[in-house]
Amino acid sequence: MTSLDRPTNGAPGEPEPDPAGATQAPREADEAATKAAFFEAFGGVRGMIETTVPGLVFVLSYTLNRDLNTSAILALSITGVMFVARLVQRGPTKHAFSGVFGVVIGAVFAMMTGDARNFYLPGMIYTLVLGVAYTLSAAFGFPLLGLILGPLFKENLSWRTRNPGRKRAYVKASYVWGAILLAKSAITFPIYFWGDAAQLGWLRVALGIPPFLLAVYLTWIIMVKAPAPIDVIAEMEAEERRESEREREREEERARAAARATGTAGTGP
Repeated sequence: MTSLDRPTNGAPGEPEPDPAGATQAPREADEAATKAAFFEAFGGVRGMIETTVPGLVFVLSYTLNRDLNTSAILALSITGVMFVARLVQRGPTKHAFSGVFGVVIGAVFAMMTGDARNFYLPGMIYTLVLGVAYTLSAAFGFPLLGLILGPLFKENLSWRTRNPGRKRAYVKASYVWGAILLAKSAITFPIYFWGDAAQLGWLRVALGIPPFLLAVYLTWIIMVKAPAPIDVIAEMEAEERRESEREREREEERARAAARATGTAGTGP
């Protein structure tokens, strides 16, 4: 059969549709949604800056003057300024508030104990606990990353029972986060016990953004290959519309039945 003998879906002379191109747009839309959800979940560039700067200010000040109280107050001040800027600009405060909370706990603990290393201890414990939580949740089939990203993708927990391929992706990504966070803990805790505050501080700064970016990148690679999320919010809205339509049809049917009954009564003997 020649190319002229092949059946076409369009008019003669028109190019045949490209099946690959038909699926390209939905895939690009899914990737764009994934990227947007990642930025919202992890705070974006501004969130990384707000997480890193207070610790950088503390260790820089402490390295220069070895004054614990001054360094802690500077870190608290810069954290407060960034939080107020969020409020003034009416931006999301979830990540900023968690940063303020962490810096306040660390600064107060360090000043109470007189040990500058304790400025970083609450964050180190949080990292260790989070790493364990990611790992155990993945091992038990209830990946923590799915709980974090599910609402942002409007799929909630549908991935657990209705989207097994997506559940496997969340399990893999949760293992990635767990491994990276536990590796950070394995590096920083020995320095906490056997190093000084300046060494620990610079190490914490160095292990802040790069491992985070690595975890986000690997998660991105895993999730863009996963099946698309099931938009349960859209499903609920569609069901509500169908129910409203059914109710309207029932009301119209009752109105027609009432009209027929009235007409029958009017033509009676």
